[in-house]
Amino acid sequence: MKNTKFIGTGVAVVTPFDREGNFDDKALEKILNNMIFGGVEYIVMMGTTGESVTLSKDEKKQVIDFAKETIDSRVPIVLGIGGNNTHDIIETIKHTDFEGISAILSVSPYYNKPSQEGIYQHYIAIADAVPVPVILYNVPGRTGSNITAETTIRLSVHPNIIGTKEASGNMEQCMRILKDKPEGFLVISGDDALTLPFLSMGMDGVISVLANALPKEFSDMTRAGLRGDYETARHLHYKLFNIVQLIYAEGSPAGIKALLEMKGLCRNVVRLPLYRISDMLYKKIKEAIE
Repeated sequence: MKNTKFIGTGVAVVTPFDREGNFDDKALEKILNNMIFGGVEYIVMMGTTGESVTLSKDEKKQVIDFAKETIDSRVPIVLGIGGNNTHDIIETIKHTDFEGISAILSVSPYYNKPSQEGIYQHYIAIADAVPVPVILYNVPGRTGSNITAETTIRLSVHPNIIGTKEASGNMEQCMRILKDKPEGFLVISGDDALTLPFLSMGMDGVISVLANALPKEFSDMTRAGLRGDYETARHLHYKLFNIVQLIYAEGSPAGIKALLEMKGLCRNVVRLPLYRISDMLYKKIKEAIE
């Protein structure tokens, strides 16, 4: 049976910082409430967009605990737990409080460039160790390796692996997964710009970056696509298309944080080695939303 909690629009949530670069809980409260009122189906904490690799263990706990308290079970929470050291991930799982967490999103190992068998065994070890369901995350542009369709299908039969976030941009690979996957296995878009065509192919929704700032617009587009109302979905897709292109032009989450600042939701602050977007791009994004 398909896990309906994760059909529709999920949001890869930013971690807002104050002027000094510290976690800004008031800004996160505004962002989360804006998403929930905007109609998103679930949220993802501690993903790439949340700059998790630059947060300490104590900061991660602080952000997650605050998010749980703010969300107060209004929507499901997916927690990002991944990396390139399988043993370390399993140790992290052992010391994580999963109360209020509906699933984990686990990125494919980066930098090591493991074989497909290594990727398979990595995920089996995680799925066997974690007390909540696992969503795979394939993003070759960041990891330097790809989870092939064949490996995804192999993993899809594990009872604790419920889906994959596909951010490869490889349409043929995605179609092969959609064609051969078992019934109930979720396939989720990891690319805002390709969400609508992916929905037409049979995907179950998206984990979006743009929905941090425009949750209603993105959720409306996704729901229209899921119900087969492509006329409405296309209208919304092209309305958002230029903004999607712009927020990724100089990297994420620098672009989305600039847009969030324009909407009065958080400061335009990222942590090194990320850097804020150029003044020229900031101006283009501002013009696009106006």
